[in-house]
Amino acid sequence: MPKIFEYFGFVFLFYSNEHEPVHVHVLHGDRQTVFELILTDGQLTRIGKRFPEGWVPLDGKDEKTAEAFIRVYWQTIIRKWVDFFVLKKPVRCTKVKDRL
Repeated sequence: MPKIFEYFGFVFLFYSNEHEPVHVHVLHGDRQTVFELILTDGQLTRIGKRFPEGWVPLDGKDEKTAEAFIRVYWQTIIRKWVDFFVLKKPVRCTKVKDRL
């Protein structure tokens, strides 16, 4: 399960047996929400959310922080998705140390 970003206690990752649509799991403490990146004509048009069974979802503030992060880094998330799932390349975790 490759970790793709760390951001002030948030961990953004893919599970290794993923499926489309492109999505990223975001963990913060003992909570997790899955964010789906919906693209139209190569542009991010919507971010959907779902909540994995057995996990407590991110609280409202953390959910907004994670979504704001995704809106800034969505192109990198897509690139890492393609590298890992399509091109079968390893992906590195990026530690973001500057607040949005």
